[in-house]
Amino acid sequence: MSKKIRKKSSKTDSSGTVRAPTVSHTERARETGPSPSLAATGKSKPRPASPASQAAGLVEGSPAPPFSLPREDGALVSLADLAGRKLVIFFYPRAGTPGCTREAIDFTRLATDFAASGTAVIGVSADPLKAQQSFRNKHKLSIPLMSDEKHDMLDAYGAWGKKSMYGKTFLGVLRTTVLVDEAGRIARIWRKVKVEGHADEVLSAAREL
Repeated sequence: MSKKIRKKSSKTDSSGTVRAPTVSHTERARETGPSPSLAATGKSKPRPASPASQAAGLVEGSPAPPFSLPREDGALVSLADLAGRKLVIFFYPRAGTPGCTREAIDFTRLATDFAASGTAVIGVSADPLKAQQSFRNKHKLSIPLMSDEKHDMLDAYGAWGKKSMYGKTFLGVLRTTVLVDEAGRIARIWRKVKVEGHADEVLSAAREL
């Protein structure tokens, strides 16, 4: 009887520590809004979790994974549409939350500078189109906001995985930014992004390419 109890507890421990490094996202997870709903979603749908090999597979110098997703107005945007230009993709946890709002506003503030450097900028989250549209309109954002409700692009770019908050582990968007060069290869990856000053840092990197 005692052996069975030990086995069950060990299984729980092993599954709980698969993504231990993402515990550092606790502070950012607070900005994802009503996290209990995300926690419930993550527990009821364990299948979308990004495998370690997938997240680790995206490295600087590798080809950018192709994508085709709807933006806030319903129009499809693909990597092929942006070929030949530098591209910044910022993945944010949830539309309308403080950190995500500040990040989107910062990229909008620098939109002209990014354009002058030949760089397109898009934002991506798992929010539905209606939420993306409201977010863009409310804050007068000029950046296209793409909806990845099935997490296909998020998985491919290693921006979907386990997060931890209030002692609970759940699946969600990991705040990440990727810079793609004109040849379609990954030039820079920022993980565990801190919003303050981030957009300016990305602009500097884009200008140096």
